[in-house]
Amino acid sequence: MSNNRKLVVVITRGHDDERASVAWSIANGGINAGLDVTVFLASSGVDWVRKGAFNKAHPNPEDPTIEQMILKVIESGCDICVCPPCAKVRGYVENDMIEGVKVVGSIAIHEPLKEGAAVMTF
Repeated sequence: MSNNRKLVVVITRGHDDERASVAWSIANGGINAGLDVTVFLASSGVDWVRKGAFNKAHPNPEDPTIEQMILKVIESGCDICVCPPCAKVRGYVENDMIEGVKVVGSIAIHEPLKEGAAVMTF
């Protein structure tokens, strides 16, 4: 088991729901607190990481922009994973996603869960 404490944030909300901003903010807060964060995007949450989709999104003016929060997750070396069926039903392939995002099933969060990760779902 890793000595790092882990957090998995599952985001199922898209551009029309401010809860997604809260989820990205919590993921960033986890990184700031030294947690090993994994973000798993499902349902309309996959829309956040499609190329060009996050550039102007700022649903909560008290938070950084969604772009800033997503890039912080990637630049911190934490994983952002996209549910394959959720991407497929929207016509997305891995090449449609921003660099650093993986299209991979829920197996991506099973390892952190087995290591005792806390899970937050939005």
